[in-house]
Amino acid sequence: MKRKIIEIKSDLCDGCGLCTTACAEGALALDEENKAVLVKEIFCDGMGACLDVCPTGALKIVEREGDSYDAGAAYKHVLETRGKAAAKHVHGIEGQNIHGHPGAAGQKRMPLMGGCPGSAACAIPGESGEGEGRTVSGASELRQWPIQLHLVSPYAPYFKGSDLLIAADCTAFALGSFHPDLLKSKKLVIACPKLDETEGYIEKLAELIKHNDLRSLTVAIMTVPCCSGLYRIVEQAVELSGIKIEIQKRVIPIDGKLAS
Repeated sequence: MKRKIIEIKSDLCDGCGLCTTACAEGALALDEENKAVLVKEIFCDGMGACLDVCPTGALKIVEREGDSYDAGAAYKHVLETRGKAAAKHVHGIEGQNIHGHPGAAGQKRMPLMGGCPGSAACAIPGESGEGEGRTVSGASELRQWPIQLHLVSPYAPYFKGSDLLIAADCTAFALGSFHPDLLKSKKLVIACPKLDETEGYIEKLAELIKHNDLRSLTVAIMTVPCCSGLYRIVEQAVELSGIKIEIQKRVIPIDGKLAS
């Protein structure tokens, strides 16, 4: 059938990988030459969500003969490659029961509080700005986007030969000097081992480690027990990758004082 579908001009593609994360259906990927390619026609919904993020104009929507968009197949593909949280955003699954997706059948009630000791409420003594004065307004050390593990491409060119920081979500809020003390000169991936759908995290990190010849690998976690799960995920990813690299561990208490 004739329909709208993405077209890629390989000569204009610079391999940034932004389109691969902008496409909720996982229709785009980077090949071995760091060029965007269409994974399968049935994964492309033809809506063009990827167009605005392409910095070189390598993408456009055309109308041509092609296989129809298959929301069910796209959902299964994203579920297998990115996990449940990402699969919920696939276009066309609303109100359906596709491969176990609950659709509009009902919403899960959010618990009033978590069940682990690390979620117990407590006040942290100290005054605003107290300490070594390492926080600087506007001095961001973030040098890439996206940063959430569900969204990053393990083949994004900015990971090549980089010093990689894998940080638990809460660390940037607990540690006032997160940018100068931890993030500076590093590329960043963030995740939460307790609240994220972590299915596929080990495999994705293993791909990132395997293909990017990392200079160093640092994991920053909180002292709360549930956060140690992120360190275990990274350990398993390193083992799966087959790459020998030391994992530098940084543990941050809830009062924000950096520990080793």
